[in-house]
Amino acid sequence: MATSGFSVENIVSEHGEKAPNVVYKGKLENQRRIVVKRFNRSSWPDARQFLEEARTVGQLRNHRLANLLGCCCEGDERLLVSEFMPNDTLAKHLFHWETQPMKWAMRLRVALHLAQALEYCASKGRALYHDLNAYRVVFDDEGNPRLSCFGLMKNSIDGKSYSTNLAFTPPEYLRTGRVTAESVIYSFGTLLLDLLSGKHIPPSHALDLIRDRNIQMLSDSCLEGQFANDDGTELVRLASRCLQYEPRERPNPKSLVAALIPLQKDTEVPSHELMGIQDGAAALPLSPLGEACLRMDLTAIHEILEKLGYKDDEGAATELSFQMWTNQMQEILNSKKKGDVAFRHKDFRAATEFYSQFINIGTMVSPTVHARRSLSYLLSDMPQEALNDALQAQAIFPIWHIASYLQAAALLTMGKENEAKAALKEASTLENKRNTNA
Repeated sequence: MATSGFSVENIVSEHGEKAPNVVYKGKLENQRRIVVKRFNRSSWPDARQFLEEARTVGQLRNHRLANLLGCCCEGDERLLVSEFMPNDTLAKHLFHWETQPMKWAMRLRVALHLAQALEYCASKGRALYHDLNAYRVVFDDEGNPRLSCFGLMKNSIDGKSYSTNLAFTPPEYLRTGRVTAESVIYSFGTLLLDLLSGKHIPPSHALDLIRDRNIQMLSDSCLEGQFANDDGTELVRLASRCLQYEPRERPNPKSLVAALIPLQKDTEVPSHELMGIQDGAAALPLSPLGEACLRMDLTAIHEILEKLGYKDDEGAATELSFQMWTNQMQEILNSKKKGDVAFRHKDFRAATEFYSQFINIGTMVSPTVHARRSLSYLLSDMPQEALNDALQAQAIFPIWHIASYLQAAALLTMGKENEAKAALKEASTLENKRNTNA
């Protein structure tokens, strides 16, 4: 339910079809936004081992991590549930940016926050991180970088710790097939190179450039004039220490943090400003529908839904079966038609009854019918039923802002103000996205 039935629209993992384990965004009933990692069937055949791993990772709690909230182990399913980070991955901001390249001060902040995350994990006995790369670094509501907790668990029971190109894999892992605390530092070194260059440069090539003192070739040309040579040199020095062939010659997380703190720039500027993204804590301006929900003006909501009609159903997957062509189809459409007439004339009890007939037959799926029945329930003083319908509308059409607005109205009626605020914010974000794409 949280992920609208593992809907394709909710997939957030950037590795696409090649990734055996898919990550979805979702939302719990209390409006908390989450991501769910769904492992393929062959991963983690031993349920106890999966639960034990998840339990130990779940005990970690830190503002530098996208923390694990829970897990699910039922039949063949193995799911991990983590905090949702709405502002994409480091890979997106470094390699696939659209409006502006990441600023130098922000790159240094990413390096420090990551080092602090690794230091915290090491202090709690979880020094091993599997396949540390730019896709594992995510940005929260305020634009602060965090390390995904998913890498603290193996990708699966086969123990493979690196799915990336072999050119980026620690040399000792290629020899032994085992990841160690020092291997994690090597991967951190490759991330420092990513931050410096804005490209994914193989360590061997980068080390050749460093040996030839060709740091200019390593630096991202988009950063020209943003940092002194000394800063770049210091980051290169740190990266080359992390990339030492001998694991014992690499620094530990504590010394990485100590080396990165003095390099920080613009420390008083919030991350969202450096990133050029909207502060997640700032409320988006509400549309007329949002305002109506906030005021709990059900008459205004009714007018908007009536005016909208069934236009948005075109964007949802409407299921039609062979029964469409039988007499039953006529009966279904008659129920919907009678419901619409009652809804227009504000006879909400009759509207609820006719819409329920339409929904219970189950041949056609319409988010608009659920939305209309949701409002009918609200006007009949049945907020829990209204919330259930609004959630169902979202399950059918995950990116539909009206479903979230109706959830907000139902939650406000139930006196759940914090959850209602979260639903309003989500609805507003979805509506803005929709208007931008229109």
